[in-house]
Amino acid sequence: MELKSAHACFGGAQRYYQHDSREIGLPMKFSVYLPPKAVAGEKVPAVLYLAGLTCTEETFMTKAGAQRLAAELNIALIAPDTSPRGANVPGESDSWDFGVGAGFYLDAQQAPWEQNWRMESYLIEELLPLLARHLPIDTQRLGIFGHSMGGHGALTLALHHPGVFKSLSAFAPIANPVNCPWGQKAFAGYLGANQAAWAQHDATRLMESQGKPPYPAGILIDQGLADKFLIEKQLLPEALEAACAQLGQPLTLRRHAGYDHGYYFIQTFIDDHLRHHAQQLQA
Repeated sequence: MELKSAHACFGGAQRYYQHDSREIGLPMKFSVYLPPKAVAGEKVPAVLYLAGLTCTEETFMTKAGAQRLAAELNIALIAPDTSPRGANVPGESDSWDFGVGAGFYLDAQQAPWEQNWRMESYLIEELLPLLARHLPIDTQRLGIFGHSMGGHGALTLALHHPGVFKSLSAFAPIANPVNCPWGQKAFAGYLGANQAAWAQHDATRLMESQGKPPYPAGILIDQGLADKFLIEKQLLPEALEAACAQLGQPLTLRRHAGYDHGYYFIQTFIDDHLRHHAQQLQA
């Protein structure tokens, strides 16, 4: 872990790191906000935030306004980069408008993506253990949330890895990617034509396959009703809502008139998400 920069923030520390990733095969960047007690050496719970399309490890930390309350709640914030960078795969830099080239928080199975696009293994098998070794973060008290593509990642990783994450929420997630254009194009590029593989990275399908509610303390999702991607049927939160209702999984899906897909929306409701995680991680 190479510390690239550090900044005092609400009595804690906002840090940006880089390391050579064995899973990705390239350097990867991530950011961490440590609350004051963590800076003093106390192990604290943490929430992993997965950002959306076109974002980086800096986006959430600079735009969401989360650090003030995280300091008060004594929770660390972790934000990895969304995708591999610099693999020189044809189409990598010009494919972001529909998803292929962005990480999508899965392990690709198709050429030319399968060598470096291993975001699921990177996060679960590499980044979280790395943080546990080097920072005062209690990975037994870990939550996950995300936005858009990152909301998809938060939901699917939480359902793929039971027990790793104790709390779960999302902002405007891609909730049923097998049935939306973004997901179909990304999955075809990364996973090929195998529809069974697609279902393993679809939050709605994964929820439908659960034997019992995986998050009995509840999942929180916020969705803006002026979100153009909701209107274009890219997000489909109603599908996940129905799957949760069928299973008996407690879900608070809040729909907000006037709010779009951007970080002003996230700023408005970020405190509710941090409190949601704090309540479950510190119970």
